[in-house]
Amino acid sequence: MLSDLSIFVKAKRKEVGLTQWDLSQKAGVGLRFVRDLEQGKRTLRMDTVNKVLMLFGQQLGPTPMPRDD
Repeated sequence: MLSDLSIFVKAKRKEVGLTQWDLSQKAGVGLRFVRDLEQGKRTLRMDTVNKVLMLFGQQLGPTPMPRDD
C-alpha cells in the first residue's frame, strides 16, 4: 500500500520533470532510496527522506493519527 508520502514524492517529481535518477542526484541520495520511497517502503531514515522533501520545500513533521474509538 502506498503512503501519502510516497504518492506526494512521485507526483512532485513528475510535476517538475525529474527522473528518479535526477531526483536522487539533486537530493544527494541513492537511486535505490528514491525507488524505495516511491514504492512506500515503511522503514526509511527520516533525515534522508527530508533531503528529498527539501527539494520541494517540505519536511517531515508530526501529523494527527485517526483514532479508532
